[in-house]
Amino acid sequence: MKKIFELDFYGRKIVVENGELAKQADGAVLVRYGDTVVLSTAVVSKNANILSDFFPLMVLYNEKLYSVGKIPGGFIKREGRPSENATLAARMIDRPMRPLFPENFRNEVQVVNTVLSVDQDNSPEMTALFGSSLATSISKIPFDGPVASVKVGRVNGELVINPTAEQVEVSDIDLTVAGTYEAINMVEAGAKQVSEEDMLEALMFGHEAIRKLVEFQKEIIAEIGIEKMEYEVLEIDDELKANIKDLIEEKLDKALRIKDKLEKYEAIDTIKAEVVEKYTLENSELSSEDLNILITKVKLVMENIEYDVFRRIVVKEQIRADGRSMTEIRPLSTDIDLLPRTHGSALFTRGQTQALSVTTLGALGEHQILDGLSLEDEKRFMLHYNFPAFSVGETGRYGSPGRREVGHGALGERALLQVIPSEDEFPYTIRVVSEILESNGSSSQASICAGCMSLMAAGVPIKAPVAGIAMGLITDGDDYTILTDIQGMEDHLGDMDFKVAGTREGICALQMDIKIKGITRDILDKALKQAKQARFEILDVMTKQIEKPREEVSKYAPKTMTFMINPDRIKEVIGKGGEMITKIILECSNVTSVNDIKAVKVDLEDDGRVIIYHTDKEVIDRTAQMIKDVVKEVEIGKVYTGKVVKVEDFGCFVELWPGCEGLVHVSQLDEKRVEKPSDMVKVGDEIIVKATGYDKRGKLNLSRKEALK
Repeated sequence: MKKIFELDFYGRKIVVENGELAKQADGAVLVRYGDTVVLSTAVVSKNANILSDFFPLMVLYNEKLYSVGKIPGGFIKREGRPSENATLAARMIDRPMRPLFPENFRNEVQVVNTVLSVDQDNSPEMTALFGSSLATSISKIPFDGPVASVKVGRVNGELVINPTAEQVEVSDIDLTVAGTYEAINMVEAGAKQVSEEDMLEALMFGHEAIRKLVEFQKEIIAEIGIEKMEYEVLEIDDELKANIKDLIEEKLDKALRIKDKLEKYEAIDTIKAEVVEKYTLENSELSSEDLNILITKVKLVMENIEYDVFRRIVVKEQIRADGRSMTEIRPLSTDIDLLPRTHGSALFTRGQTQALSVTTLGALGEHQILDGLSLEDEKRFMLHYNFPAFSVGETGRYGSPGRREVGHGALGERALLQVIPSEDEFPYTIRVVSEILESNGSSSQASICAGCMSLMAAGVPIKAPVAGIAMGLITDGDDYTILTDIQGMEDHLGDMDFKVAGTREGICALQMDIKIKGITRDILDKALKQAKQARFEILDVMTKQIEKPREEVSKYAPKTMTFMINPDRIKEVIGKGGEMITKIILECSNVTSVNDIKAVKVDLEDDGRVIIYHTDKEVIDRTAQMIKDVVKEVEIGKVYTGKVVKVEDFGCFVELWPGCEGLVHVSQLDEKRVEKPSDMVKVGDEIIVKATGYDKRGKLNLSRKEALK
């Protein structure tokens, strides 16, 4: 039986429908937010893999291009692999939901969001998270929700919940915040150098709105929710826990105090391996299945002991894994211009985390084309993040970027985008690639620091230097400690990964993930203030290496010239079938193909802008002159010297400059009568002519007779 629920949410209606669609899923809701429509479903497997060391949750966000009235591009006219936006949306749903499932739950759960209709003023991503939470909450799947999210913007100093597309254009905050009724548990933000105080206010403003969405979900759950399922768990007796604790607690305590990452991990692995070997030998009479279950229990107990010992050392003793104070940053070093032929390069090292970033400048026509659901169909600034297995001393898969690479790249791109000059100020497509060479925590923030320096080294006139830092949180009961510049173990065993990037003026990007149910305003406030102090320290080191963007781009980067022409004349510059622009490119570049790497690049914009790119300024100047000649206006009554390009019985055609031809009628060739034009002129002759006007078809008339007077 179909049921409908409605909520007036900040002047817009949210409608939830249940009982009509996808009835075989464990939970399904159709959520309408304005004209945005998303079907969210949740399904759980019947059996649990209790020996698994992770919870198998899969969240999908399926973009359907019919939702915005588009047909997919390319040869295969159907949706293929997820776009970057779809990948980021799926991550954004996963991150606040995952901590709310029971810690020992091992049944596979799949949450699938199908975007059916998109109204650009009503976010499909926010709608999908709302639907994912609700579909899971009304089902038999154990879930300590509900959870919801909103976008927060700031327009003319006023905070706005779920801003429209028009409001987003003028907003200086682009914040996505998610949480439960009690606390915030996920943050994703871009901002135009906004203060910590203003960002905190925006976070709490967003949480108040989240509470309304959570209350609405609770009303629906109370009416249509079903009883939660019983699920199989791995039972571990207290005697086993106590025995293993006696064996390894003291050893783990010593190992966790080792400062070097690889030495520490090797010591911990050795301790665990010895315990596994001991229990394997002592229980060799067990069947392989029973022995496997026992060893899984042993490993799980050791993980929990390591977790507890680590927290005690950090929170109670205030000692970090590498001996630093809670607010201390690892040793920093920087370098630039490592790669002689790239347009800009920089190396940023923080402890055992190292990022090499390279900036490449290209023509505006080399922008990325986006085939997605948003209004944006292209972008001229990109940051790509690569994380090879060798960066952590391991072997691993190499191939297309995974969700982690896409997510980290998007965070770095969002941070640096806030200081990238406009297209008018700097008419280039800009690509930054971050190669992670070493990693021990916070490689995404190292990418921002290295990327910023590579942009300045490449001569990109950014508005201000940007640095990033990752903050951590370790809780132990009611006590907690906030850590500056977390390393890998502090991230793995900690409760929060809170990344903050910005300039000296303010925040440019935020990202927060937590493993507990939520964090308070006080923790957020303290973390933001601590991050600001660290950011300033890093900026001091970066600006000592390179204080500001270089005045000129690299000699290997394309130089540029921009000028305006009458938009109505663009078709003349292009010519029939591209004949004229091809001729200009080939002649000016002295190449035989427009695809030659040495060929000049010309972008012709609809507003009449002409942007020319080449490493040689002389080539640019020649190209500009030829284009200006094509669109140069003929002055009626003025005498010109032109070249005869064609001779006919009725007269001859004279080229005044490339792209500008006129007809000298046989009667206008000379003051005396001319029988045959070929008796007077031949192709290639230079003659003087006077511009006398245009005929009914807009063709230019010229006269040699008038010029001779």
